[in-house]
Amino acid sequence: MTIREHNLETIAPVLAAFKIHQTGGIDDLKDADIGSAVAITGNSEVGPLPDDGQLLGKLISLTLTDADDGQRIATVQLGGVCRLGVSATIPTVGNRVVGGGSGTVKQAPAVADAPAGGNIARGTVLEVNGTIDCLILLN
Repeated sequence: MTIREHNLETIAPVLAAFKIHQTGGIDDLKDADIGSAVAITGNSEVGPLPDDGQLLGKLISLTLTDADDGQRIATVQLGGVCRLGVSATIPTVGNRVVGGGSGTVKQAPAVADAPAGGNIARGTVLEVNGTIDCLILLN
């Protein structure tokens, strides 16, 4: 008897809506960023996850489209299990992640003295798909 395949990404996602950070009156997140890792950038605002930044979650959707006028809202997955792209240093199973730049995550570095506010590493890596992506429990 074989083990039945299951999709961990469908288990208990926690979603929240945020304003999108703007630079020069232009949204920092675009339609192409859906599925990418994002960070908190201001009061209830999200934007791209910078290199070595603290992961908030995965961008699930945006209201309106790039071509529409109006204030857009981002839906972000804050909890549950999600899949995010990776960049060097590729995370390993059981470890935590930080921003890898360009909407990706990477292995969190060892931190001897955590910065003010604590260690910024987040999540628990459940699976790594080569150099493409990883499955993360957002805890």
